[in-house]
Amino acid sequence: QVQLVESGGGLVQPGGSLRLSCTASRIIFSTSAMGWYRQAPGKQRELVATIGSAGTTNYANSVKGRFTISRDNAKNTVYLQMNSLKPEDTAVYYCNARFAYWGQGTQVTVSS
Repeated sequence: QVQLVESGGGLVQPGGSLRLSCTASRIIFSTSAMGWYRQAPGKQRELVATIGSAGTTNYANSVKGRFTISRDNAKNTVYLQMNSLKPEDTAVYYCNARFAYWGQGTQVTVSS
């Protein structure tokens, strides 16, 4: 069974930065599209960013220029570097593999 374990969430002030990590197991990571999604209270889960096996990236308009998704195939890990964080970025962030498998989520709270 595929396992995705996220880490790196927490509380940060507006304008601050966080880096999320997601380590995958029981999956051929190098050929897997990976992504980050988020869900705020009372809202639907939404796409944040994806990265294909060849490194092609895609971002939600709301995070373009502030967030960067990357991957390290040697470590079976995908990252989400989040800069210039805003209160509206507050959500549970979920790692996704192959548009099919989900991690347990990590809370990101942006507040002063």
